[in-house]
Amino acid sequence: MSEPVLPVTPSARVRRRWARYLVNERAEATVYRNLAGRRAGEEREILLALAAAEGRHEQHWLDLLGGEPRSLPRSSTGTRLLGWMAERFGSIFVLALAQNAEGRSPYDDDPYATPAMRADEKIHAEVVRGLAARGRRRLSGTFRAAVFGANDGLVSNLALVMGIGATGVGAQFVLFSGIAGLLAGALSMGAGEFVSVRSQRELLAATEPSNDADAVLPDLDLDANELALVYRARGLSEEDAGARARHVVEVAQAAERGTPYRLPTEATDAHETIGGAWGAALSSFLFFASGAIIPVLPWIFGMAETPAVLLALALVGIALLGTGATVGLLSGGPPLRRAVRQLAIGFGAAAVTYALGLLFGVGSA
Repeated sequence: MSEPVLPVTPSARVRRRWARYLVNERAEATVYRNLAGRRAGEEREILLALAAAEGRHEQHWLDLLGGEPRSLPRSSTGTRLLGWMAERFGSIFVLALAQNAEGRSPYDDDPYATPAMRADEKIHAEVVRGLAARGRRRLSGTFRAAVFGANDGLVSNLALVMGIGATGVGAQFVLFSGIAGLLAGALSMGAGEFVSVRSQRELLAATEPSNDADAVLPDLDLDANELALVYRARGLSEEDAGARARHVVEVAQAAERGTPYRLPTEATDAHETIGGAWGAALSSFLFFASGAIIPVLPWIFGMAETPAVLLALALVGIALLGTGATVGLLSGGPPLRRAVRQLAIGFGAAAVTYALGLLFGVGSA
């Protein structure tokens, strides 16, 4: 497919588009440099390389414009938000937003962008995805339990107080029901998270290789031993298992025999990804409680009936939008879409229980 024939003299509209690309490339390079200033080692080098690539793109638009324009438009709102966050936080949330931004390249349909630039943008999205994934792994476990604990507290206790309130009982009964739901749910969430994480760690410990046989490795026959069977059982082919077994035995026999031989430990981040059982349980308890207290606040401060219900809905709605956007950022998805989805789920559950409360309230009247 041949390249489209471009006009010799670009229109004013086209030049404005180039200028907009120029300022966005500069702003994105600044974001990566600011993030690099808060990182060290390999991550810093990767971010600086991304900033350099954005600089090459900036030069392309400068060349087309014939030099620095007299006036430039503002960069896009999303890019300015990224820059503001990168200067102040430099967190996983910035990388998650950058991942979304890199995935929406305007160059795909722009005839003035080179194929190399289009390819760069696709690769940048994967690079930022990898950096964001590192941060997500560091935030998983306890943070995951905290976010979902708060969300569960919001939804479940809002549904509870809405359902109870719709039956027509007094404000004091709604308040006590909400507090009871908070305590019961928080204890259940904490206990469930503890059992879940502890079970996962125990399962990992049971499936990871042990060092029980390390001490006898130097005594194995180099040409006739069953060590290859161990590696075949772990998934290696017969040829690869044999080669690895022979190498391990050779290294073990050449090692100093003054102390029992031990194989070098292989680095794994599986336990780090899951997190600690006590930390996950405590954060789940506390964040469920912090979420569950929000729907009860109007009744705690003495409100009742319709004003209390409307205020509870408003407070929980804001909180649901916040937790939904947070989950969207951490998962690399659109924050607004996740926020609206979370709001719809929470209010949908509350609407169902409220309708049931009205039904039972009418029946008991």
